[in-house]
Amino acid sequence: MEDWRLIVGLGNPGVEYAHTRHNAGFMLTDLLVRRWGVEWSAGKKFQSRMAKGEREGRWVVFCKPQTFMNLSGEAVQALVGFYRLPPARLIVAVDDADLPLGEIRLRPGGSSGGHHGLASIEQHLGSRDFARLRIGIGRKDGKREITGHVLGRISPEEMTVMERVLARAADQVECWLAQGLQKAMSQFNGVLSDTENEGKKQ
Repeated sequence: MEDWRLIVGLGNPGVEYAHTRHNAGFMLTDLLVRRWGVEWSAGKKFQSRMAKGEREGRWVVFCKPQTFMNLSGEAVQALVGFYRLPPARLIVAVDDADLPLGEIRLRPGGSSGGHHGLASIEQHLGSRDFARLRIGIGRKDGKREITGHVLGRISPEEMTVMERVLARAADQVECWLAQGLQKAMSQFNGVLSDTENEGKKQ
């Protein structure tokens, strides 16, 4: 299993959470799975929804932990152990209230920034040295208490922007797979361009 990669999207399972801001990671992996023409299956052994795909001789496992956000590390640890993956072959996609809607940021490591899903993964892996792709969801009126905002449903106006953000983030993940982390960071980190963002102005 020398050339496997693991792409994890974080979120909460269940229809009541399906279109909430906290599930941006789930939304990104759903988009990638559709792009690749593969299908989700129940990976009960790993407490996850899983899909597998192959491009240019490189195999990829897509994962949506079904543990609920705060226990995401349990699922990720099981998969990392099974596929014997070093942290450099893992990327985790999460929502980020400290980034405005319309911005993405890929980094090779760092702190959890208060994100409970990332904190769980760091705890279970005993490492922060894995790539994390943060998808901006903004804060409501600049408030520090964000639970209601994070777990709230994305409005139709926001979804117009989010769809473009997710498309850019999916391109970034594919660039990471094909050309590496540094190229993916330099080419895609930042806010949507005017062309990508024109739906927000309508």
